[in-house]
Parts: sequence; C-alpha cells; structure tokens
Amino acid sequence: MTSPPRALPPSNDVLNQARLTFEIEAQAVAALADRLDERFVQAVHLILQTTGRVVVMGMGKSGHIGRKVAATLASTGTPAFFVHPAEASHGDLGMLQTGDVVVALSNSGESDELSALLPTLARQGIGLVVITGNPSSTLARHAQVVLDSSVAREACPLNLAPTASTTAQLALGDALAVALLDARGFKPEDFARSHPGGSLGRKLLTLLSDVMRTGDDLPTVGPQANFGDLMRAMGAKGLGAAMVVDDQQRLLGLFTTGDLRRMVERGADLRSQTAQQVMNPTPTTIAADVLAVHAAELMEQRRITLVLAVDPQGRLVGAVNANDLMRAKVI
Repeated sequence: MTSPPRALPPSNDVLNQARLTFEIEAQAVAALADRLDERFVQAVHLILQTTGRVVVMGMGKSGHIGRKVAATLASTGTPAFFVHPAEASHGDLGMLQTGDVVVALSNSGESDELSALLPTLARQGIGLVVITGNPSSTLARHAQVVLDSSVAREACPLNLAPTASTTAQLALGDALAVALLDARGFKPEDFARSHPGGSLGRKLLTLLSDVMRTGDDLPTVGPQANFGDLMRAMGAKGLGAAMVVDDQQRLLGLFTTGDLRRMVERGADLRSQTAQQVMNPTPTTIAADVLAVHAAELMEQRRITLVLAVDPQGRLVGAVNANDLMRAKVI
C-alpha cells in the first residue's frame, strides 16, 4: 500500500527554505574568498607549468562537480578531462601520463577510490591538487597543493545532503579556471575556437566573406542606366537595392527602396533620370575580410539593413543584409 500524500506545505515555508538555501550557499562561497591564500597561487602555477593535461576526479556528488570543472577548464584554454576514480582502478589510469596534474575533489578527503590511486600517482610523478573540506585528511596529506572547500553547514535541513559543500567545490573550480584563463591571456577568439557550434563561436569565427552575396547575386547597373533598368535590377536579386558601378566594378553609389520612397514623396520625376542622378554616392561600405558581426554592428549603429563590401581599390566584391546575417545566425 502507498502512504497517503502529505499535506502541501504553505507557500511561505517553501519560499523561506529556498531563501535559506541561497543564504547558506552564498555564505559558503564568501568564506572561500576570505580563505584564499598562497596555496591557490601554487595550484595555478602547478597547472601552468605542467607539460600534460589536467585530470579531474571525484566520487558521488563531487564527481558530478568534477565533470563540470573539467569541462570549464577545457573550454577556457586548459586541456582537461574527467576520469572516474572507480574506473581508474580498473584500467582508466592508462589515460594518465607523466606530466599530468590530477585535481581531486572530495569533501571528506577520505574517499577510498581516490586514496587507492595515491601510490600510482606518486610513482608516475603526477602532481596532485586536492579540493577538500578536510585539510587534514588522507588525500590532503599526499597532495602538492590543498584547497580548503570546507563549509560551516550544508543547506540541507538535515545537514547531510551535499549542497553548500558542492557549491564551494564548484566555485573553487571556476576560480581556478578563470585564474588560468587570465594567466594564459585567453581571448574571446580562443573561446570561440572551442565553441564553434555556439552563438559566440559563430560571431567570432564567421567572416563577412563567408556570408555575403557575390558575383551574379549582386544587382549592379552602370551610371547611365535609365530608371527602368535600375528598377529591374533592384527587383531581380531580392536585396531591395541596386549598386551603381563603373566598367572596372568600382562602386559609385547605391539606390534602395528607401531612396525610391523618399523621392516619390518629394514628387520627383524619376523616369527621366539616370542611376547616377538618383543614387546615394556615399553608401556604407566595409572590407570583406572582417568578422560578419562587425557588419551587424555597423547596421545597428547607422540604422540600415544593407552593407556593401569593397576591396582596397574600391571595387564592389559583395553585399550583405540583415536577413543574410540572421540566416548565418550571426545576429
């Protein structure tokens, strides 16, 4: 038989418990900042000087945090991966090599699975950084560097479930990754190279030349083209504009649907005019080898939807509009 459901707790009790969790975990992280000392610097130096990779290990909830720490390190310029300590004793130690540094997470510092690896790590000359809530533990005594992640209490009302302690481990791991990122001079472009599928990667890796329209996709006319030819060119390529070029493909000007609307509103006699007479002689241009996101920024600054790409000699080589950039997921 199943027991009858308990009565739902009052809203205030639920919210107060959540707020208390935030308060306890915030206090735990704040305490880490107060305890930071030269040992943290030593951990950063040890990792910077290693000729191998960072191997993160942890059991249980510490293992879950360890996987995230390894992923953060790897994506911010520090080659790293996670190895499960129990699997390490059954063959996965072969993933480690001399020159690596192990970052082991254990709140108690007495994890049997991690302790069993200590002799092998020592024989292979593998550095050991321990993040633990017990600086006098077995793991701590065998480490080159110990980072104290102890907390006054867990956020769990029973003071049992790892909550504040795992938050502290995660914060220390993030602090390590960020300190290493800064020390390596890691730049947004470096981050993008390890995140080519993400929006930042697309913004920082996609060149304008990768997404712009070129060749026959550009609606161009000569300066003496009549208004009818100009309108046919505008409608042919779906850009809502036509570029005016000379016989060397040097850009002379641009005529857009916006220009057309403004001239009609003024009552101008368009049929008797040439492309050169109605064009805008100073359209917004950009080089083709810049990042596509720069074209998006230019559009936003000037409140336009089309940018033309020209080479150093002023020849038209491409065009891009806001829809092109949206399809490329640059904006």
